[in-house]
Amino acid sequence: MSRPEPSAVLELLKPITWFAPMWAFGCGAVSSGVPASARWAMAIVGIALAGPLVCATSQAVNDWYDRHVDAINEPNRPIPSGRIPGRWGLYIACLWTALSLTVAASLGLPVLVAAAFGLALAWAYSAPPLRLKQNGWWGNSAVAICYEGLPWFTGAAVMASSLPDARVIALALLYSLGAHGIMTLNDFKAIEGDIKMGVRSLPVQLGAARAARLACLVMAVPQFVVIGLLVAWGRPYHAATVVALLAGQFVLMARLLKDPRGQAAFYNATGTTLYVLGMLASAFALRSGVAS
Repeated sequence: MSRPEPSAVLELLKPITWFAPMWAFGCGAVSSGVPASARWAMAIVGIALAGPLVCATSQAVNDWYDRHVDAINEPNRPIPSGRIPGRWGLYIACLWTALSLTVAASLGLPVLVAAAFGLALAWAYSAPPLRLKQNGWWGNSAVAICYEGLPWFTGAAVMASSLPDARVIALALLYSLGAHGIMTLNDFKAIEGDIKMGVRSLPVQLGAARAARLACLVMAVPQFVVIGLLVAWGRPYHAATVVALLAGQFVLMARLLKDPRGQAAFYNATGTTLYVLGMLASAFALRSGVAS
């Protein structure tokens, strides 16, 4: 059997998708309050775990189980094009899963548990019989947790070398919940294809207008809770920063709601940036003394 070229393997693992979990890992590391200089080597390994390993695994798994659909819709992808021949797509997904678990184990039990949970969700998202991606409620939840909450938790656990503070976990969960709305907006680009393939994304289930309103609500409510928590924790300036970033999102949401299908991509490029900056501001709030 011929082997895939390294360039095809790299394309399969989709480096462009690694940024979100690596950013969330960085937020978790900041929120731990531990200086990066104290555990810089572990931080680098953790970043690699979040992006080039766990996230990359999810991409390989997804492409393997979507290979028949991609052969119709995106035949130039590595697997349907034959640049990843035979069952090499599955082999790479399994190999990256094992490598991810091995690296996670070297970072401690909390990180191993988080990585194992994330990898289980990655396989459940794409692989039968569950294929969580077939339903927007479940699939978006799985992606949001894997892209935001688990990397945040992992970053804090790696830096603290222990189970993170409860307030760190609370922020990770809240920003995971909000990310569900981001995932819903991401589904707007494939409404017609999802209808044809029987994928019950939220824009398909609810219609574009209702799905957009729901996405905005799901993104905004957790940020309001974060603001309240930051005030309660004695970090008013960090709370004010999140308020300002959320206000900017509201301006962009108004534009989104006027034309959800036309503006979803624009919002994901702008409003989502403000959202993740709020994550960083909240992480610095903990670094500045909340976890004491």
